[in-house]
Amino acid sequence: MSPPRSGVRHPIFARMYQRMSAAAEKAGAAEHRARMLHGLCGRVVEVGAGNGLNFAHYPATVTEVVAVEPESYLRAKAKDVAERAPVRVRVVDGTADHLPLAAESVDAGVASLVLCSVPDQTAALAELHRVIRPGGELRFYEHVAADDPRWARRQQRAERVWSWFAGGCHLTRQTAEAIEHAGFRVDSCDRFLFQPCFTAKLAAPHIVGRATRAVAP
Repeated sequence: MSPPRSGVRHPIFARMYQRMSAAAEKAGAAEHRARMLHGLCGRVVEVGAGNGLNFAHYPATVTEVVAVEPESYLRAKAKDVAERAPVRVRVVDGTADHLPLAAESVDAGVASLVLCSVPDQTAALAELHRVIRPGGELRFYEHVAADDPRWARRQQRAERVWSWFAGGCHLTRQTAEAIEHAGFRVDSCDRFLFQPCFTAKLAAPHIVGRATRAVAP
């Protein structure tokens, strides 16, 4: 029996993202992805793999990547990229809040510019906590709510329209705090501004870091 399809469809945004992401990579996103994945090892689940932009940056110490992507157009692009990846990548249909993996079956999870757009961030992080083994890692690279109060208020005012145009993306999520609340220990979290184009100014605050799933006493 084949697994149920996710039913996530953003055909217009998916095609826009395919074009915009290429420009963002040249503007510096590729370096952020490489930094996020440096030193990773073992079996990995990547949530919301999109069009596969992380695949080229996985180190040889990774034995397998299970790349979960619910949007059909982006998933097809990711499958093409997976064939040229330096490590084994298996692209599958699925959503962040219902990962097609057994509990504690991966050594690490990767969330890259996806926790801003999942419908339920708490549920997505709970699923990552479920499938990552105790002592395993969560690597993350996300745009987040601004620290500056005036900037944060502008994000709040623009949130509804931005989300409609950007495939459900949210500007105001406190993702590092949500990772901690999900039961991970944040070991490093660097905040920086990244604006690959003028229209991305509201989403310029970013974080990149790593967290650990606690080992039960």
